[in-house]
Amino acid sequence: MSTLAHTMMTAARSADSGLAGPGELDRYPYAEAPAADRVGAPVWEGADPELGRAGRRAAGSRGRGLHGQLVQQLGQMIVSGDLGADRPLVPEEIGQRFEVSRTVVRESLRVLEAKGLVSARPNVGTRVRPVSDWNLLDPDIIEWRAFGPQRDDQRRELSELRWTIEPLAARLAAGHGREDLQQRLADMVEIMGHAMGQGDALTFSRADAEFHSLLIQVAGNRMLEHLSGIVSAALQVSGGPVTGCDRPNDTSLGHHSRIVDALATGDGPAAEGAMRQLLTVHPEVERVVPAPREH
Repeated sequence: MSTLAHTMMTAARSADSGLAGPGELDRYPYAEAPAADRVGAPVWEGADPELGRAGRRAAGSRGRGLHGQLVQQLGQMIVSGDLGADRPLVPEEIGQRFEVSRTVVRESLRVLEAKGLVSARPNVGTRVRPVSDWNLLDPDIIEWRAFGPQRDDQRRELSELRWTIEPLAARLAAGHGREDLQQRLADMVEIMGHAMGQGDALTFSRADAEFHSLLIQVAGNRMLEHLSGIVSAALQVSGGPVTGCDRPNDTSLGHHSRIVDALATGDGPAAEGAMRQLLTVHPEVERVVPAPREH
């Protein structure tokens, strides 16, 4: 096994860490909702009552501490519909319910506002925005939708989007001859092969995600590069939290290898075809966008 393969397989078993700094968030002017609006204030029945206490014991699952946990909790509640459009979100009430500081609440609301989930206006307060305003390409929103009531629609839409993006990226990548990145793609296939032999689905999925992200970089199209986060998110939610674009098997590994071989020879059509075959391995993709018929 190469040094890179060994390093990545070891790292895949390590927990993520790190905390986001609070910055100067107390200056962010979130206005308290008018008293009249408090009649329709959200009931936090779907919230985790242990959020604040658990957050003080350990960092969040994404290494973002209390702030990350609150973003996750509120984001999931909004995307699931527990907090419907135009519902007022009063920072003071959120802080009391989740036992977190005003700074944590304001930082979390800023993140949700950047994702298009909420809006904050003077003399109006913070309110949930309609679905039409959400940034549906945001990786967090993709994940929240994929594990909420909209899971079927989200996974179908992701499959359709990947079917459009990745075969094109593979064809473009074959014409760029980036030997350094092509070697890294080959390394990812090696890691996936070793992980599959050891029954290590987590390492397989992480190498798989890296493979697809690298492939889009090799394509040499900056606009496509901005979509790499979408592909990564799709890989994380396509079959579950720890599987990649497909469960580890020889067929999937073979398609990845053929893509690498096609890139090495500069064969764009072969790279595109291998990618389409890889994506068609997914049962959900076969239902949505079956392979083109041969005439």
